Amino acid sequence: MFSGEYSCKLDEKGRFLVPTLLREQLEAEGNGVVFLKGPERALWAYSPAEWDKVLERTRAKLDEDQSRLFMHFVVAEAGTSDVDKAGRILIPGKLRKLIPVEDDQEIVIIGLYNHLEIWNPSEWRRYVSTSEDKHEQNLNKILNLL
Repeated sequence: MFSGEYSCKLDEKGRFLVPTLLREQLEAEGNGVVFLKGPERALWAYSPAEWDKVLERTRAKLDEDQSRLFMHFVVAEAGTSDVDKAGRILIPGKLRKLIPVEDDQEIVIIGLYNHLEIWNPSEWRRYVSTSEDKHEQNLNKILNLL
């Protein structure tokens, strides 16, 4: 299970050094990631094992038309990358442009249960700022779960 917020720097090739805790979790689940375009100009990253679960859930719950749309518009745009020997992951170029980040720039990684979100830091701050009202409205329910 992923959690936490991490700042990482992209190198000139679009790779980032995966924080140790996240790297250990990814290595235990297949040593790579599947990147998807997520909402709010973020990328989602799943371990190979978790991605297989997503595919199985969608196959079981979507009808044929929905499944085709999912495969055409989500899966077809996915990109994969392995954790290299130095502990880095390359964000595929076409997906790197979607969030948008430039080479040699920081990214923010957010752990969300079964996947990671990767953000441009300014987009992340904007999202948090615009979501504060929703957070305040739901804070009591969240605190009761703790």
